[in-house]
Amino acid sequence: MEGGIPAGTNSSAFRECFSLAWKNPFILRLAFSAGIGGLLFGYDTGVISGALLYIRDDFKSVDRETVLQESIVSMAVSGAIIGAAIGGWLNDRYGRRSAILLADILFFIGALVMAASPGPALLIVGRVFVGLGVGMASMTSPLYISEASPAKIRGALVSTNGFLITGGQFLSYLINLAFTKAPGTWRWMLGIAGVPAFLQFILMLLLPESPRWLYRKGREEEAKAILRKIYPADEVESEIQDLKVSTEKEIEEEGDPKNINLIKLCKTTTVRRGLIAGVGLQVFQQFVGINTVMYYSPTIVQLAGFASNQTALLLSLVTAGLNALGSILSIYFIDRTGRKKLLTISLVGVILSLGLLSGIFHETTTQSPMIKATESRYGNYTCPDYSSAMNAASWDCMKCLKATHPDCGFCASSSDKLLPGVCLISNDKVKDLCHGDHREWYTRGCPSKNGWVALIGLSLYIISFSPGMGTVPWIVNSEIYPLRFRGVCGEIAATANWISNLIVAQSFLSLTQAIGTAWTFLIFGFISVVALVFVFVCVPETKGLPIEEVEKMLELRSLHYKFWEKRSEPFKKKPEV
Repeated sequence: MEGGIPAGTNSSAFRECFSLAWKNPFILRLAFSAGIGGLLFGYDTGVISGALLYIRDDFKSVDRETVLQESIVSMAVSGAIIGAAIGGWLNDRYGRRSAILLADILFFIGALVMAASPGPALLIVGRVFVGLGVGMASMTSPLYISEASPAKIRGALVSTNGFLITGGQFLSYLINLAFTKAPGTWRWMLGIAGVPAFLQFILMLLLPESPRWLYRKGREEEAKAILRKIYPADEVESEIQDLKVSTEKEIEEEGDPKNINLIKLCKTTTVRRGLIAGVGLQVFQQFVGINTVMYYSPTIVQLAGFASNQTALLLSLVTAGLNALGSILSIYFIDRTGRKKLLTISLVGVILSLGLLSGIFHETTTQSPMIKATESRYGNYTCPDYSSAMNAASWDCMKCLKATHPDCGFCASSSDKLLPGVCLISNDKVKDLCHGDHREWYTRGCPSKNGWVALIGLSLYIISFSPGMGTVPWIVNSEIYPLRFRGVCGEIAATANWISNLIVAQSFLSLTQAIGTAWTFLIFGFISVVALVFVFVCVPETKGLPIEEVEKMLELRSLHYKFWEKRSEPFKKKPEV
């Protein structure tokens, strides 16, 4: 059945995937050329987290304004919302390949604009261009792979898109580390993102359009020629016939595409229940906090007590590597464990790790080093708020960092960073003076004996999230909708994902400033509990089911608190309500 994970797909599909790819490299070329869209998606998610550290150093207005930092991160997400929203129309009107080519052009322009930005304003404009490209690629790449892959290995090839997303995130951290000492630092980090976009543009020019889209547009001979390149000679005629029947049935059932609207979708039982599950999973994927980690990972590491930018980037590389490892585990377990059980295991791990992070950050903020009377060497640079405070003896590092008239930083003790240090005005001269005395300089977090425990909690969060909540929402959304509504429903779900992403990205730093990092992670933990209940109630198990059977299951089942099980008796068609 086109567009879904074929029944019976399991670990043998991956062996067959490699076997067929060896016999016919054209298949692998199709999948990985389109999969670079996932790599671009992941690279953009990861690269800004490291670049932001150096953007803050270069532009003092960005360092002072939390909202400006959030805007630089989230404007790409705003662009992605628009890109995903118009991506469905572009795919249907001009084809999957054309949509990917347009996404590459936008991404390339955005990378050049960001690299040459003289200030935050143009940097934000470049981020919007990048976001438009990422939004289109996020929904088009898996669609192209799905429609241009042999049915027997379609699930395995589509799953590689998720691996390339996490691989792109890991690559972005490596590149961030590579350019920490280079002149221009963040300009190289953001500008080099144009390279994979240019590479994909060239590769896609040499590849054909999706055979399914061509067939639907009446270009049958072109579609058949492509299918003959993909399928063995003894299977190609059968596939062409299946494609013909599937397309004719879809056109017959769908009727006039203009008549598909939200009201019609909601009135159709199977679509309504599918949208509740699919859109709900996409929203919860973001609201359990994953992109706070991917966008702000080095910043979180610094909040945990690691002062150096290079150290923060290096430790963030660990979380990115675990994220890539988790996506590999998902490819292996998705058809063994099932979608729902994998989601449940994932969310239980997320809840426990967020609880650990909340406790660790509470301990870090309440047990920070005290402030001692300013040493004569730093007398002219003492933080004014500290000097004029009536209760200066009660000041600790966290209170020092909250000073804003002007911003202040903490110069740790040279003998032990956990001992009392001095609270000084935050600028480059004072920072260099502190470092010249072989002391650590803190402006975004305080020294802590629990920093490594926080890193462990962050790692547990990533390895719990990635195999389940990281990949399953996209897979479920590719399986759960009736064929005739797949495009529009996928567009709705992808747009919901990016809107939720924007809300989280735009609010995270403000939340940490307003209520603290510990309470922010506690909120994400509470949302994860709600997400776990949602999975039990609203998400069906689609493992091994053809799309037709998923549709019948959604028609006949109502929501209840237990795992959905496959019926042993045949499904009976009920009228849509």
